[in-house]
Amino acid sequence: MNKPIRVTVWNEFFHETRGDETVLRHYPDGIHAVIADGLRELLGDDVEVRTATLAEPEHGLTPDVLDSTDVLLWWGHARHGDVEDAVVERVLAAVHAGMGIGVLHSGHYSKIFKRLMGTTCSLKWRNERDRELVWTIAPDHPLAEGVPNPIQIPEQEMYGELFDIPTPDELVFISSFSGGEVFRSGATWRRGLGRVFYFSPGDQDYPVYHHPDVRRVLANGVRWARPQAPRRELTADHHPRDWFVQG
Repeated sequence: MNKPIRVTVWNEFFHETRGDETVLRHYPDGIHAVIADGLRELLGDDVEVRTATLAEPEHGLTPDVLDSTDVLLWWGHARHGDVEDAVVERVLAAVHAGMGIGVLHSGHYSKIFKRLMGTTCSLKWRNERDRELVWTIAPDHPLAEGVPNPIQIPEQEMYGELFDIPTPDELVFISSFSGGEVFRSGATWRRGLGRVFYFSPGDQDYPVYHHPDVRRVLANGVRWARPQAPRRELTADHHPRDWFVQG
């Protein structure tokens, strides 16, 4: 019997704790709580979910937490600079060793995503209740399993190109918006032994993480990003010339 996928949902938990009425209307217990509930609903006994937030000691991402996390989901927006560099390096090392990570929406500007991508991760944006259509362009990819084409999101923040990221290993979704913009809204990469995915729908001002198709993509992402083998550190090993001996 397969062991459950151990997921940690990280949220800076800033808009909610400062009393933003719009955010609290959609996410009274925090964005992380809604994401976690969606994973439990769709994956059931196949997943064990916990949450962590910025204000916790070491941002809730201690070595013990990361050692027991198969997939980390990351949501941040206004407090990227407050994430300690030591914690970012700890997360980066865990991904290189095989932990999966999904970076969500405005997490594109997080320290960890920029470290993983090696670029500015900048983009164009407009927050005017745009309609978003999320088009599947890789229908055989696990992230797209069971979702309609397109996913229709009535109100959302617009993200548009140019999105300064390295060419994805796999581009799964492209979004279009009511202003005519397009955006690479769902993509994957490998970093070391870890799998990385980015999925953009999910602004704090709109109830996007309650959307059943968005929740399905996140559940698919968790399944896809789980480690494929026991975690291990990649090192530079000496390799003598006569290492291979014919039997």
